[in-house]
Amino acid sequence: MDTNNPVDAYIAQFPPAVQARLQALRAAIREAAPDAAEKISYRMPTFYLHGNLVHFAAFKDHISLFPDPSGVAAFAHRLTDYKTSKGTIQFPHDKPLPLELVREIVRYRADENRRAAEARRKRK
Repeated sequence: MDTNNPVDAYIAQFPPAVQARLQALRAAIREAAPDAAEKISYRMPTFYLHGNLVHFAAFKDHISLFPDPSGVAAFAHRLTDYKTSKGTIQFPHDKPLPLELVREIVRYRADENRRAAEARRKRK
């Protein structure tokens, strides 16, 4: 881990078990959107691809994934085991992370961002 990297520094502030979960989530996101850039936005690790793709953050009892309201809505039928809000999914620390589902959500968001970027280019 490179603590000069702001995402690494963010992850390093948590206990080892939470760090492992954050790294697993980060790896799943990177696998699903290898062209996305990492940065910190809204004080959270963020993947950026033609705009914000997803954010994630650790809390006392859970890790939240922020895939935009569209990402939550598109997968609502598969998120019934998790607490959700308009643009957030909470993964409790006492349950395994659904990494394949995360990959699917991220691929969905990447496609959505690519389509929006293409539409913007066509309007110019």
